[in-house]
Amino acid sequence: MIIVAGTFRVPEERIGELMPIARATLAATQRETGCLTYSYAFDVEERGLVRVYEEWESRAHLEAHFRQPHMGPWRAKLAEIGASGRSLKIYEADQGTPI
Repeated sequence: MIIVAGTFRVPEERIGELMPIARATLAATQRETGCLTYSYAFDVEERGLVRVYEEWESRAHLEAHFRQPHMGPWRAKLAEIGASGRSLKIYEADQGTPI
């Protein structure tokens, strides 16, 4: 399993502009083959900080995700609103153990 985790920043005054495309991107990505989890969350304490968490069946599925048509409008909107500080990492993991 592949995990993608990290953050990016959105100017506070532009958060509302991001929401419609974020919802559309989430919905489209969650239907992709190999997508196990795909989510964004706004940090409770630091407004404008977006936390990203994804799980993919394989690296190939993640790489296919980057080529999906819905990713173009997502990237364009992030650039338009001045998103910054993108810090994402890819991890290889097993299925984990419940605690």
